[in-house]
Amino acid sequence: MNKVKQLLLGKEVDKGLLFRIFMYLLLIDVAFIYLKPIIYMLTTMIKSKSDLLDPAVIWVPMKLYAGHLIDALSMLDYWKGFTISVTVASLSAFFQIISCAIAGYAFARLEFPFKKFWFAALLFTFIMPPQVTILPSILMFKEFGWINTYWPLIIPTLFGHGLKGALFVLIFRQFFSTLPKEMEEAARMDGAGALRIFFKVMLPISRSAIIVVFLFSFVWTWNDAYFPSMYMFGASDVPLSTSLSKLNAKLAMEAQEGGLRAFLEPIKMASSFFIILPLLVLYAFTQRWFVEGIERTGIVE
Repeated sequence: MNKVKQLLLGKEVDKGLLFRIFMYLLLIDVAFIYLKPIIYMLTTMIKSKSDLLDPAVIWVPMKLYAGHLIDALSMLDYWKGFTISVTVASLSAFFQIISCAIAGYAFARLEFPFKKFWFAALLFTFIMPPQVTILPSILMFKEFGWINTYWPLIIPTLFGHGLKGALFVLIFRQFFSTLPKEMEEAARMDGAGALRIFFKVMLPISRSAIIVVFLFSFVWTWNDAYFPSMYMFGASDVPLSTSLSKLNAKLAMEAQEGGLRAFLEPIKMASSFFIILPLLVLYAFTQRWFVEGIERTGIVE
């Protein structure tokens, strides 16, 4: 009995067989919540017309059909939108890394007038809904002649703003606050100024924070459909997120005009899959550094 009890419960609570079974069941349940939409998406987009009309076919198609994938690629104008999304998301992420890192270092290690006031203003921009400032932004960019261009999505990132810019400043501030001051003192003894210390000492050792900010900025910019739809409402060449919104509106209109929803659903699933596929591939290659960066930047605290 003691051996059975020790096997089931273990010498410690987290070492027993019952605890491990419970943890695995919990992890499987949580994983299924996130994987179920993707599995449904994959199985729906490869169903043939007969499978779509057969109520008995839910998860496993009777035969594979690739026509919906081809239709989705064509209707999205995928490769043009892919190029635009990659360019805008990459430039935004790169510029936000530089500008937000400089601002985060200033808030963490430097003293300047009204520092607390500017930090409070930063926090205010973080909690302010974007709908509050979107109209003045549209009017300002219209005066610049930037409407229906990519500049409103890229230029603000040069100044530590852009999508979620305040959060990235806070991430860098938290990271730089944890570094020992001896490195800066040694650099100052060698005659280095604040900018030289930042670019020669601080920035090279902030790889974990850079990875976190890059992935957050890239993914959020890639998925964002609100700002492109506001600034590029009359443009023909738009990112994939905006193309997906236009495609969904077009398919909804076709459904209202008498089209079978069952035949339109696979195109929606295929379009969504093609948009999230690059992000899945990106995360598959960077998830180890991303988790490490989350731990080191103090986001989990």
